[in-house]
Amino acid sequence: MAEPQTLTDIKDDMKAAMKDRDKETVATLRMLISSLNNATIDQGDDLDEEAVVRVLNKEAKKRREAIEAYRDGGREEQAQKEERELEVIKEYLPEQLDDEEVEEMIDEIIEKTGAESPGDMGQVMGQIMPKVKGRFDGSKVKDMVLAKLN
Repeated sequence: MAEPQTLTDIKDDMKAAMKDRDKETVATLRMLISSLNNATIDQGDDLDEEAVVRVLNKEAKKRREAIEAYRDGGREEQAQKEERELEVIKEYLPEQLDDEEVEEMIDEIIEKTGAESPGDMGQVMGQIMPKVKGRFDGSKVKDMVLAKLN
């Protein structure tokens, strides 16, 4: 199976960053390649593009959580380092949706399904998640749907 395009891009960009002597970018890209290699081993087969995006989303989520933790602990320098890593990771993720776009999608699904209460949340989530997967935070979607159904 051919290597996913995103992985090829990461490897090419790492070579370019090495030539430019951009140590921080090289370190971040090496970490991404390592995470992708680990995911390949865990899966027991080559990753497809969707699996690569899942791994990148997982790494991005780790960075967002670390940024928050470092800021709460008063470690701004570490938080900024994590933010720079997050910016590198974001370059390889699909274009993210904003709150308004997701809210419109939720409204359409609620209208289409006739959902009215928190008990109907499952059918709304079942339709929205495939549309936003990898492009918007799932826990935030859940909170938005719950707010609309209450």
